[in-house]
Amino acid sequence: MSKTIEIRVPDIGDFVKVPVIEILASAGDQIEAEQSLITLESDKATMEVPAPFTGTLLELTVSEGDELTEGDVIGRMEIASDDDSDDSQSRDADTDAASAAAPDAAEKSDVETSHQATAQVETFANEGGTTESQAAGQVPTPAEPFAEMDVPASDLPHASPGVRKLARELGISLEGITGTGRKGRITDEDLSAAIKSQMGGGGAGLAVAAAPVVDFASFGPVETVALSRIKKISGPALHRNWVSIPHVTQFAEADITEMEDFRQAQKDVAAQAGTKMTPVVFIIKAVVASLKAFPHFNASLTPDGGSLIHKHYFHIGVAVDTPGGLVVPVLRDCDQKGFIELAQELTELSQRARDGKLSADEMKGGCFTISSLGGIGGTEFTPIINAPELAILGVSKAQVKPIWDGEDFEPRLMLPLSLSYDHRVIDGADAARFITHLGHQLEDLRRLL
Repeated sequence: MSKTIEIRVPDIGDFVKVPVIEILASAGDQIEAEQSLITLESDKATMEVPAPFTGTLLELTVSEGDELTEGDVIGRMEIASDDDSDDSQSRDADTDAASAAAPDAAEKSDVETSHQATAQVETFANEGGTTESQAAGQVPTPAEPFAEMDVPASDLPHASPGVRKLARELGISLEGITGTGRKGRITDEDLSAAIKSQMGGGGAGLAVAAAPVVDFASFGPVETVALSRIKKISGPALHRNWVSIPHVTQFAEADITEMEDFRQAQKDVAAQAGTKMTPVVFIIKAVVASLKAFPHFNASLTPDGGSLIHKHYFHIGVAVDTPGGLVVPVLRDCDQKGFIELAQELTELSQRARDGKLSADEMKGGCFTISSLGGIGGTEFTPIINAPELAILGVSKAQVKPIWDGEDFEPRLMLPLSLSYDHRVIDGADAARFITHLGHQLEDLRRLL
């Protein structure tokens, strides 16, 4: 005897309208219990929805791009009848137990990426709230278009959702990559090898000699510690930006003596508003003023490198140091906000970043990035451009220095600035003008106010 059951989306936390990015099975397939059927992807995590029982898949009623919520029916399957219990409550309990096991499906379906998949599912289940785009019923725009949408599932490269997502973020096609995982599945190591091969293949990248393989344990005690998820994702992007963008860095100093006096005087005002007035708030306003004066800094190259896309908005990314690594939340429409409002938003986003609660939308759309090490130390550094942006500002620790005023040396608080820029678009003379203009904004508060 057999019976037909509906397959439903298990508990996925507070998320609603989560898009389907991958179909993993077809009608007529013989399915094992907990075998993955489809892949869902939120703003920050992926999850494979498993089959609740062993049986024959009759149909999947969803397609790539569909949006699902907990409890939605995704298909039907035929399973062996349970003669020991026809009680509906017992069957419901079995279904609930199978659904509760869903967060482990990614781990069981891919041994090679088990730890990453488990972490992603935990994030998926525990994150609260929805983004504005989800609330409006819109699918968040991925880093690369879903070119797979019109491809039959059987023709897609076999890879875990984590590997597939990373490949999209890096603009790497999985076509042609030979998988070494179970049943030919493409693993993290396969993707890394493909990236290295492309970088050294004489295309757009640079030929780089392979790193030497060293048995460090032969020299003394060692310990291997896995990189954080943030560093695993950002590392390849940083490498791509460094080798594909001709970086030049312009250095300068800005006299922020008066700015610092004003900032100290406004501490009580900021405290009453429940925030802190940090130097970064003034730097954001100075950057916006400079982007308005030099519009080609507020632009991005088209994919073919033949044109510039000028942006008529001013969204500024601010690098935040977190326990897991560096993340860059984006403050939007900074030209339309005052100091207190920017201070409040910066404080909130920075705390959300450190707590690991930023959504993907809160890290998109930046025009220009600020990386401030002023609270730590150092004199200057070379920040890496955050593509597709054209420039990034590094800020180091301010120091009191004797500055000649024409008659005598006067102690002034000087702020070191480091502007890295894409030399394909920005000439050295323009970079010097930009950073000089920015410094003048910080030196004369009347311009910012």
